[in-house]
Amino acid sequence: MREEYFRKKSRQYASVLYTGVLLCACFTSPVNADQDQLSGVKSEISRQEKQLSANQRQLTTLNSSLKKQEETIGRLARQIRQLSGTITSLQTQISSLKKEQRVLQQQKIGQTEMLKELLNTYYRQGQQSQLQILLSGEGSSEQDRMTVYAESLAKARQKAIDDLTETNRLLAEKKARIERQQTELEQQRTQLRQNAKQIEREQSAKKKTVSSIQQRIRSDNTYLSELKNNQQRLEKEIKVAAERVLVRMDGLSPYKGRLRWPVRGRVQHTFGSEQSSELRWKGMVIGAKAGTEVNATHDGTVVLSNWLRGYGLMVVIDHGHGDMSFYGYNQALLKQVGDKVKTGEPVALVGNSGGQKSDGLYFEIRRKGKPINPQSWLVR
Repeated sequence: MREEYFRKKSRQYASVLYTGVLLCACFTSPVNADQDQLSGVKSEISRQEKQLSANQRQLTTLNSSLKKQEETIGRLARQIRQLSGTITSLQTQISSLKKEQRVLQQQKIGQTEMLKELLNTYYRQGQQSQLQILLSGEGSSEQDRMTVYAESLAKARQKAIDDLTETNRLLAEKKARIERQQTELEQQRTQLRQNAKQIEREQSAKKKTVSSIQQRIRSDNTYLSELKNNQQRLEKEIKVAAERVLVRMDGLSPYKGRLRWPVRGRVQHTFGSEQSSELRWKGMVIGAKAGTEVNATHDGTVVLSNWLRGYGLMVVIDHGHGDMSFYGYNQALLKQVGDKVKTGEPVALVGNSGGQKSDGLYFEIRRKGKPINPQSWLVR
């Protein structure tokens, strides 16, 4: 569409210049002057076509840069999310280990006191009592009783020693595990800080790229052409995706008015409202904070998970029977093609990819390839 627009503009420009040449020809008789004017027109037409072509190439290059930057941001955002989860898990594990360590320390104190008492009893009631029995001339039954008592005392003492040794071993093990977990926790935190700094740099570079793209398409006609081309690219990708992944499900028909909102926020653009002078929104845009989880509106299979020009990082879920839901403008994608998803399962993170000015989610529902008003299908 953009190429057709550029050719049309070139022809219009040529027509205007050519008319000017004919008017000049009416007032100038020399044939050479006429020839010079015509040559000048052709030269100007050629220059204009080259300029338009160069602008188109630069726009394509800028979008390629935007794609790389937003894919990098998406990868970093996924890593940050995973690191945050790992850090939370490590903190929980360390807290649990420290609690177990405190219990073992109290257990050790009790076992130590018990062992001291057993040792005192053993030495008070042990060999000295045996000697007193022999000197007193008491019978063998008393000696047997004292022998059994001494053996029991020795066993209790040995068990107390074994228990204390095991407690010390467990304490040493807990201490080592806590130290390892704390080391890993610090490594994860360091990586998280590095990723956060890198994502800031990528966001800054992205902002410059988006500004350059907006300057290239600042005219109404160029902007309209870009929007139309973006829609055509989306149609093409969806057609290929639908053929690649066959989904056997019941579709969305039974769930009209009961589908889950993919994200909660203010609706910035409604279905059918004006997007440009000639185009209407085929979905809705929901404003939300960057990094917020985008949830699947219903069970289905991911058939597209990629960057698309104008829509940024997008996930498309096939629900069967020709019903699909679209989630665009994301900061990061959490699912891949072929993944099965359940209602409410996170599939992406809210962002502003695709050159958007503010954070939000582009959400669309299609039935047999035709966009429908998604808001009427969502739970009220």
